Amino acid sequence: QVQLVESGGGLVQPGGSLRLSCAASASIFGIYVMGWYRQAPGKQRELVATITSGGNTNYADSVKGRFTISRDNAKNTVALQMNSLKPEDTAVYFCNAQRIDFQLTYWGQGTQVTVSS
Repeated sequence: QVQLVESGGGLVQPGGSLRLSCAASASIFGIYVMGWYRQAPGKQRELVATITSGGNTNYADSVKGRFTISRDNAKNTVALQMNSLKPEDTAVYFCNAQRIDFQLTYWGQGTQVTVSS
């Protein structure tokens, strides 16, 4: 089993930037697709971005061009660089690891991102 711990959330003004980090308790190399999801109050959890072990990425249309996901397999970490933040980006952001060999996912505890003036 993989434990995930997010960090880096906080309060930022519209147009500002934040960098989220996710640390995994076990190796993620070649085994997991990593991702970031978010959930706003009263809303469903939604995909933000994913990245494969080979570095292929995909993003939600709402964040494309503003957010960048990356991973360091040697350090078992995943990051989400968030630029040009908007109030609608306000949510709890969750790190996710999904096994590529069978359907099994792991979730972090979440980190709050608040975009407000």
